Amino acid sequence: MPATSTTDPLQRERDHLAASRAALRAMREDVESLDIRDVTGTWVTALVLQNQIEARIAALADLSHTPLFFGRLDYLHAISEELSEGSGGESFYIGRRHVHDADGDPMVIDWRAPVSQPFYRASRTDPMDVDRRRRFGYTGGELTAYEDEHLSDPAETDSASALLAAEIEKPRVGPMRDIVATIQPEQDEIVRSDITGTICVQGAPGTGKTAVGLHRVAYLLYAHRERLARTGTLVIGPNNAFLSYIEQVLPALGELEVAQATVQQLVGHVEVRGEDDPEAARLKGDARMAEVLRRAVRSGIALPTEPCVVVRGSRRWRVPVYELVEIIEELKGRETRYGAARDALPQRIAHAVLLKMEQGGEAPDDRVQDAVARNSAVKAVVKECWPAVDPAKLVLRLLSEPEFLAACAEGVLTPEEQRAVLWPKPGRSVKTARWTAADAVLVDEATDLVQRTPSLGHVVLDEAQDLSPMQYRAVGRRCTTGSATVLGDLAQGTTPWATASWPEALHHLGKPQAHIEELTKGFRVPEEVIAYASRLLPAIAPGLAPASSVREAPGSLTIRRIADGAAEGDTDADTDTDTDGGTTGDATGTEAVLAACREALEHEGSTGLIAADARVPRLAEALTAAGLPYLSPGDETSAEARLTLVPASLAKGLEYDYVVLDEPAAVVAGEPDERTGLRRLYVALTRAVSGLTVLHREPLPEQLR
Repeated sequence: MPATSTTDPLQRERDHLAASRAALRAMREDVESLDIRDVTGTWVTALVLQNQIEARIAALADLSHTPLFFGRLDYLHAISEELSEGSGGESFYIGRRHVHDADGDPMVIDWRAPVSQPFYRASRTDPMDVDRRRRFGYTGGELTAYEDEHLSDPAETDSASALLAAEIEKPRVGPMRDIVATIQPEQDEIVRSDITGTICVQGAPGTGKTAVGLHRVAYLLYAHRERLARTGTLVIGPNNAFLSYIEQVLPALGELEVAQATVQQLVGHVEVRGEDDPEAARLKGDARMAEVLRRAVRSGIALPTEPCVVVRGSRRWRVPVYELVEIIEELKGRETRYGAARDALPQRIAHAVLLKMEQGGEAPDDRVQDAVARNSAVKAVVKECWPAVDPAKLVLRLLSEPEFLAACAEGVLTPEEQRAVLWPKPGRSVKTARWTAADAVLVDEATDLVQRTPSLGHVVLDEAQDLSPMQYRAVGRRCTTGSATVLGDLAQGTTPWATASWPEALHHLGKPQAHIEELTKGFRVPEEVIAYASRLLPAIAPGLAPASSVREAPGSLTIRRIADGAAEGDTDADTDTDTDGGTTGDATGTEAVLAACREALEHEGSTGLIAADARVPRLAEALTAAGLPYLSPGDETSAEARLTLVPASLAKGLEYDYVVLDEPAAVVAGEPDERTGLRRLYVALTRAVSGLTVLHREPLPEQLR
């Protein structure tokens, strides 16, 4: 810490913050001033180096609204060897990135560094050689408060951190933010897990599983940067709204190169223009379709009926039928990718020809073998016996021709199931066919059967409970040689093919040995709200334990029944026993929704109006007519627009300070079956950070009465 004459501890910390910001600016200026004209050999190396410099400059940006450090550790003993003799402990400021002064001495330590770990894990029972842990509070980017925990003082009692609670409860305006200042010990264990293993995190709403997954990526990039720079990292989310919501977390931690995508974008080989009925989608997502596709890809393989005769100069070399059959049968038995085997076939035939040449007294080399492999007679055998396969055309045929599907699905799908997956109208071409989302996954599977999908170093899969077995396989192909972090909540599965158990899902992902962690302690959703939503768990996920919350917020839940042209008085969850639907018209219900939104907007932070998808257009018109500006999911909130209109189908993974939930019965009725509808409702009920208002005219589900 820089020398200062002030005796005010808060001012000294402010001085260190100012000095750290100045040091960060100097670090950035040093990079900006680099002259690479004399160190680059070619324009290619110059371009690569310039891109690296620009990325480094971007990573050193000083974000005014993001504090450089959020905590300080005072150790009892020196850590570094040069300070170990005759000195006390060292102090380290913990922040989002490393900052050093002109001499190279650290002013801020990256939160991912080993020396920072006790900030998250040290406790009074295991202080980890920490004398004092200090947390800082900020207002508008300015350091305004600090709070100390003396872990080595037996006289000091445990007490909840006010600054920690304030940081967790800070109003959510804008996209999701990082949680480096509030990571809890059980979360930190997952974040810092080794890169070689795959981890599955079952997390109830508000337990921070999404943040844990993103921070795990940041940690792995810190600990294994060179390895992941070569192999790549990817974050997979359920939809674009969700990806927009989380896209600022990693850049705020200095990580700018992590790709983001939805599963549908990963398998975008064909244009999706159609939609399956639930039963067809479920069957197309069934793992049995992988075997059907494997048979379809290999259905064109045929055994030769004539020998292959290669003419070179004045000589003719004959490979008999039985030798060709042996070569093809051997390649079939290897179970290698179809395309790789097809590429190997002409070389294998050419090798057989070269053996005959050697027996005839010639001395052919590799160039001769390559020339023979390109011979028209060899090409003709390959074309006849191992024809090229276009994955999209193959799936088009499979879903359009009952006879072809029956041949490939014999003993795998029943005749009734085959009829369910067939298109109502046969597709004429790949470009004009009405492909569905499930069809696109089948095309991706077929593509991988033909040619191996490149593998990444690490993949984060969020909201994984909604994936079908075939979608799991599609994701698993992207991390066959890498690891994965799988995040989800079985209680929030809202698709007809939703995951029944994590071991089953991990089997389809190709990671059966993955370690499963469960997070049940909530930090986002208030206890009153999560307890109310947990009433649905026996009906939607009987095996899951209800989540608890560390946040007591009395009055955070309001159940309001709309009846007789007016909104009745507020009640809590335990006293609302109304079973009459009410008789007010849509106009009165809309007025109640508008009033609840205005009430929520009186508070600081964001407000989400969640409604059944079918009711969203009417509510949008009402908001516009009432002069209430609103956003769509994924749009960034601002001082002018803090209200987001959220279809229930897009609410998963999002969070708002205040939520107005319109007509729970409509949310349930909007799904194909009651269980899925109750799961959708469970998601909607658990999006609020500070307050939830439930408006209903129709009877509430039995579990919530």
